[in-house]
Amino acid sequence: MVHEILVWPHPVLKQKAQPVAVVDDSIRTLIKDMFESMYAADGVGLAAPQIGVLKNVIVLDTTPRQPESKPLAMVNPEILSLEGKCSYKEGCLSVPGEAEDVERAAVVTARYLDEEGVERTITADGLLAIAIQHETDHLKGVMFVDHISSMKRELIRKRMKKIQSSMAEEVPEKPEKKKGAARSEAR
Repeated sequence: MVHEILVWPHPVLKQKAQPVAVVDDSIRTLIKDMFESMYAADGVGLAAPQIGVLKNVIVLDTTPRQPESKPLAMVNPEILSLEGKCSYKEGCLSVPGEAEDVERAAVVTARYLDEEGVERTITADGLLAIAIQHETDHLKGVMFVDHISSMKRELIRKRMKKIQSSMAEEVPEKPEKKKGAARSEAR
C-alpha cells in the first residue's frame, strides 16, 4: 500500500524512531509498503518516520544509479564506522523539489537486521553510502536540511510550508449528511 509521505517541517519528522523488538509479518508488511511508497514517489530511500511510523526501519534502492546494488531493507540499522568525506547534492522525499550539497562520509559500514530478522553487516560507498547515512538520520529526527546553513534551511522551510498549505487546500471536504439521510440510505 502506498502511504502519503510527510512534508518537512511536519513534527513527526523531528521525532526519534523506536527500535523494532522482533522482525515479524507486521514489519515485513511495513517494509513492503515503504518500498511501494518510495517507488511511487521516485525515490532511492525512505525511512519509516517519513510515512508517520516511528520505527527503526529504512528501505533503499540505488540500482538506477548503481546497477551493482540491489534493493535493501534495514531494520534497526546502526552505523559502525564512517570513512573519508564527500559532498553530494541530496534531495529528500519529505522536502520535495529541493536539493543541496551535504558533506557525508564516503564509505559507511552498518549493522542491521534483514527482512527475516537475520543480523547483517554492509560496507557501502557512493550513493548507497549517502543514502544509508541520510535515511538513518531520519530515524534520529535529523533531516538533510539540518546539515546546511540556517539561511538556506529557512528559505526551504518557507517553501515547504507553502506546499503543505496547498496540499491542505486540495483535500476536498466530506459533504455533510442531512439529518435522516442515514435512515433513507439504509432502506
